Amino acid sequence: MKRILCPLLFCFLLSAQAVLAAGISFPAFISDGMVLQQRSKASLWGKSAENSAITVVTSWDNKKYTTRSDKRGNWKLQVVTPAAGGPYSITFEEADNRISSGGSVTTSGSTKTFGSVTTAGNSTNPGSRVTLHDILIGEVWLCSGQSNMEMPMKGFKNQPVENSNMDILRSTNPSLRLFTVKRNSTIERQEDVNGEWSAAEPAVVREFSATGYYFGKLLQEMLNVPVGLINSSWGGSRVESWMDSEMLAAFPAVEIPENESDIREKNRTPTTLYNAMIAPLAGYTISGVIWYQGESNYDRHETYTNLFKMMVAGWRSAWGQGVFPFYYCQIAPYEYGLITPEGEKPINSAYLREAQLKAEKEIENSGMVVLLDAGMEKGIHPAKKRVAGERLALHALAKTYHMEGITADSPVYKEMSVQGDTCVLSFDRAEMWLTAREGELNNFTVAGEDKLFYPAEAWISRSKVYVKSEAVKHPVAVRYAFENYIEGDLYGTEGLPVSSFRTDDW
Repeated sequence: MKRILCPLLFCFLLSAQAVLAAGISFPAFISDGMVLQQRSKASLWGKSAENSAITVVTSWDNKKYTTRSDKRGNWKLQVVTPAAGGPYSITFEEADNRISSGGSVTTSGSTKTFGSVTTAGNSTNPGSRVTLHDILIGEVWLCSGQSNMEMPMKGFKNQPVENSNMDILRSTNPSLRLFTVKRNSTIERQEDVNGEWSAAEPAVVREFSATGYYFGKLLQEMLNVPVGLINSSWGGSRVESWMDSEMLAAFPAVEIPENESDIREKNRTPTTLYNAMIAPLAGYTISGVIWYQGESNYDRHETYTNLFKMMVAGWRSAWGQGVFPFYYCQIAPYEYGLITPEGEKPINSAYLREAQLKAEKEIENSGMVVLLDAGMEKGIHPAKKRVAGERLALHALAKTYHMEGITADSPVYKEMSVQGDTCVLSFDRAEMWLTAREGELNNFTVAGEDKLFYPAEAWISRSKVYVKSEAVKHPVAVRYAFENYIEGDLYGTEGLPVSSFRTDDW
């Protein structure tokens, strides 16, 4: 009998020890140093013992919130946040018949020691208490996409970010908090990510997204409030990777992986990056999203507009915050390939830029940054990341924060008429008219009914562009900068370039 009881007692003690060590835990991004969205009902969640009463107290108003964990120990609630400020603290208390021991809370990404973990309650109803410190209230943005969003301030090897070394040197800013989600790819939807919040300083900024950093830096400077950036991106990824199976249901040609062995390319397999790097974040209250992706879809431009629209709709649904802002970069010009020895022409990435331009009209509360003047012929990772980040910030400042006196949108082609041998192009969003960067326009071509395009003479009159070619007496179509690599030369007067476009549907 004793031989039976001893192992049973030993198992019971082990079980009790595991229970005692359970306590309250959080996903990695709910931690010391985080930024919560101001003037919102900010969502917080975590794990505890099953069926535990959870009490949350926020230091900015000493208000108390309560909820209860479910059978799996999951709990979630919302706290009302004030106007921007801090630092603050939030205390979480679990009340049940279990005692938390030690001074650390373990998440799936890492183990962190928070400000205090103590026992609470009385002998019949003990529990655990965790306090998160150094919390700022401000503006929170999610940054996502492929390599041109992922590209850190330090650059890639042999691929620099323009002026990054000096900008890194001057980057210390305790009001700018950064969180990078480490790469992960899986068919199983995850509950957590690997990463941590850090205040901006040279060693941290060096490793953070350059596009994201310049975006957040300008926001923090102009709004004068704390800004939190969560970067979840992976170079070479396709838009399908950032969508779940429900978002992809309308695209039967997309193959959904059924097991881990189906993940042949971790950054390009449909659903896998959404499952691992977006789904765990969904619900963390944000102001909006900035996005830089499309290079890996350039050879399948026909489906991109609809895929991108569905992705945006799916993310908004997952967050449950309504139609939050979604600002994105049009891919920059780059020479994707040369004519092959067999004479086959490379795929023209201008069609993907066109698909992104179309998406701007079809996605509510969105805005597109044109980078036609910021590409590199021989480099798919342009050095001008400050241009991309600050133009994204212009969209947020003008449209989300309603700052007056600035312009965020590039002029956009509206319609064409023909006067004899001359095409007349009209533009929307050109209240201050148009201008040529170098005084001349050199990127227009024109075609007749034979669909053969010839270089054209073009000139500006107020908000219109006139185009003609001696080789085309009866023009029917015009294209502007419709090439893989091009240096845009048509701008709005405010300095924002016009996207490449075409008047035909050939």
